[in-house]
Amino acid sequence: MPTEPLSQKEIEDRLRELPGWSVTDGRLTRDYRLADHFAATAFVVHIAQIQQGLNHHSDLTLGYDTVELSVHTHSAGGALTEKDFALAERVQAAAPGHGAE
Repeated sequence: MPTEPLSQKEIEDRLRELPGWSVTDGRLTRDYRLADHFAATAFVVHIAQIQQGLNHHSDLTLGYDTVELSVHTHSAGGALTEKDFALAERVQAAAPGHGAE
């Protein structure tokens, strides 16, 4: 069963529930700052576990004390879908446990 793209209104409504997240170049994105490189790396590993559990993966960029995520749904032609927001919500919920801002 194909994943349906969300409408612009649905995307805007969902973004209101995810502080710090935005849509950039058609992708759902968020940058997090952490205490140091070790904390950022641990957060990336946690995000990878979340993604594996959802079978939906973002592009992740690890910096010294930053983690950047960028996601869209390939099977929906690169559009944003419910899968992208489900991933964002789980990452958002995990962030405080890592001290990610």
